[in-house]
Amino acid sequence: MSEYKRVLIKLSGEALAGDKKMGFDEATCVGVAKQIKVLVDKGVQVGIVIGGGNFWRGRTSEKIDRTKADSIGMLATVMNCIYVSEIFRTEGMTTQVLTPFECGSFTKLFSKDRANKYFEKGMVVFFAGGIGHPYFSTDMGTVLRAIEIEADIILSAKSIDGVYDSDPSKNPDAKKFDKISISEVVDKKLGVIDLAASVLCMENKMPMLIFGLNEENSIINNVTGNVTGTIITVD
Repeated sequence: MSEYKRVLIKLSGEALAGDKKMGFDEATCVGVAKQIKVLVDKGVQVGIVIGGGNFWRGRTSEKIDRTKADSIGMLATVMNCIYVSEIFRTEGMTTQVLTPFECGSFTKLFSKDRANKYFEKGMVVFFAGGIGHPYFSTDMGTVLRAIEIEADIILSAKSIDGVYDSDPSKNPDAKKFDKISISEVVDKKLGVIDLAASVLCMENKMPMLIFGLNEENSIINNVTGNVTGTIITVD
């Protein structure tokens, strides 16, 4: 049985791209959907945020105005959420995509009341478009939405399986933390989430769990208490 009633799951865009690195790896997305279906069937209310890195990394280009680059990034998250929500539907779930700005008939405008109404109907709710403004990352959108919907925890599924004291791809002796406080993450500049989002977590006592998406049943395991990643505390 799940430890949580309502969770916000952050999915890395790059992780959803699999070995292709760009776009979507459908098998990976279907695998995620099957795991979420198990949680929904257990009565867990699930919100989803997806990064846009499988389509756009605007900050690496100096040729494009930052506000325009961030706008493209926000739209990349909308595309991701529409695609993945449809994969979820093929696995028997009902979904809705909410955005902080008008997208015609593609999405609905976000409000806490609207999100709660969908949760009560057993729907998986996708929060796309970040917070709708430039200069704020998907990390900030994730933390803000988690606080607004009063999620029990943020579960961040990445291509890396937790928080390390240094980059494990560069340092084979990097140490993985089983548990670490958000203040330590900031003090040690571990780069788990950006500084503004970290402060918001601290101020609002929103815990996080970072884990690897590509491990077998990683979402189910970490939601139901078989933690394989790193717990980030806010005490």
